[in-house]
Amino acid sequence: MRRCLWHVVLVIAWVCASWMMSTECARADVRADATDSATEAQCKGLESADFTTIQDAPTRIVDAKSVNATPSTPDYCAVTGYIAPNVGIRIGLPRAWNGKFIHLGCGGSCGLFDDTYFSQCGYVMRKGYACIVTDMGHRGIGVDYVWAYNDLQEKTDFGVRAAHVATIAGKAITERFYARAPQKSYFMGCSTGGREGMQEAQIFPWDFDGIIAGAPPIRFSEALTAWIWGFRTMHTPDGRPIMGLPELELLNKAALSQCDKDDGLMDGVIGSPSTCRFDPAVLACRGDQKSGCLNPAQVSAAKRIYQGPATSSGIALSSAGPMPGSESNPAPGVSVGTGWHAVYIGDAGKLTFYTAVSEEALRFLMFDRHPGPSWHVNDFDFDRDYKRFGITSPLYDAANPDLERFRDAGGKLIMYIGTNDTAVPVRGVLGYYDRVSAVMGGRQKAQQFARLFVMPGVGHCLGGPGADTVDYLSALESWVERGQPPERLVAYHMKAAPSGEADSGGKPEVGFSRPLFPYPAEARYRGSGDPGDERSFMAIHPKERSRQP
Repeated sequence: MRRCLWHVVLVIAWVCASWMMSTECARADVRADATDSATEAQCKGLESADFTTIQDAPTRIVDAKSVNATPSTPDYCAVTGYIAPNVGIRIGLPRAWNGKFIHLGCGGSCGLFDDTYFSQCGYVMRKGYACIVTDMGHRGIGVDYVWAYNDLQEKTDFGVRAAHVATIAGKAITERFYARAPQKSYFMGCSTGGREGMQEAQIFPWDFDGIIAGAPPIRFSEALTAWIWGFRTMHTPDGRPIMGLPELELLNKAALSQCDKDDGLMDGVIGSPSTCRFDPAVLACRGDQKSGCLNPAQVSAAKRIYQGPATSSGIALSSAGPMPGSESNPAPGVSVGTGWHAVYIGDAGKLTFYTAVSEEALRFLMFDRHPGPSWHVNDFDFDRDYKRFGITSPLYDAANPDLERFRDAGGKLIMYIGTNDTAVPVRGVLGYYDRVSAVMGGRQKAQQFARLFVMPGVGHCLGGPGADTVDYLSALESWVERGQPPERLVAYHMKAAPSGEADSGGKPEVGFSRPLFPYPAEARYRGSGDPGDERSFMAIHPKERSRQP
């Protein structure tokens, strides 16, 4: 009898439990539906919210809608708007918010307002970040400057204002949506985005807790001048290229032969190109030699490229040209800003990508009195025109080494540059950090809040034979949020996806890894261990290099 009663009790308990579970599940579904509805309504409600009262950044939201998760993005609220008079913004507000805000910089002349830049928010939104991008105050195709023609507002927005006001507005919209302000705010960008980041640290040091600035053109006018110098150096007056890919390959092999092993390993990458004293004259043709060498015009052109732009009397107009090892682009894939052919030579009869950018910028952006659409790169006067940049350069340069206010605000800065970068003068970035160190009381004090990482063999932002894939954001988070400065970062060189798999989801594999140390320290192979493993390398300072075996 007792067994029967106990059995009945168990059955009743099971039935009750089942009912309670199903009821609770139903309630959970109701709560989820309610949450979804609330989130969607909350998102849509941003359209009617008044953001015109944001100080210094009056903003209007023109569209806000909920977006379901995809393989590359989480569920989020997509917001589109503008800041008066014409700074466009797009913001992604993920449902699962980590309490942090990030601004991603743009590239080139910016101006793209489709998914080109906003798609980069997918990665950080999956980490929980509220993410914003801006068109920098104009619409364009990313490489044009017609929008700046005699328009001071457009120039000011592109130069110094847009990134700042977008950050102010983005934080306000984020706070309105989540009903609390971001706990931490970060900026991350490369190229023009790197310039934005440096200007934020210099001019608006209270905007961000941490900044990642990759390949920043410290002085934009110097980069433009270098691109024109390289193009004109590499072409005859009638437009014929002086060198081709075979000659660039000769230069690259000779530079590698002389300096590749300076880091203890022959791996196709010069580990310390700033100390490489390569003279292209070693390739000069001898006697009746016709191939496998450089003729006098080619030797002269190579020397002028390494030297960088200068006046007819020898006054340097930049921090010098590209570094040895950057001549060719042996790694397939990314070619923009990697290798001399892409930047200085190009296709016969056409301007290279960067020369075309220079031409556009000097027609419509850089001079106080713009020459307009009839101006050509051959019109640039290296003895005179560099003096005409003084009016507009303060809008676009990021050269102030006094980061005292950024340091005192508690900000942390990570800079990076690839040694094979032929778009941004590499020595200009190194020289800038040297000046920061001098102004801020020495290298040790500068590294307490600002560190530069030099990536051997890497092109403009990425690409090249070096290791170009680094998780800078996690390193910055550790520094800002846990007080752990980046002493050693790991960079990866990724193999290309197998043929035919790139469009079907095939993922690249790691080819090799290298450590990155805060500048001026460099990586040196220990002499044993897997040369493809970053653990086989140690840090070495340039002054110690001569004492190494």
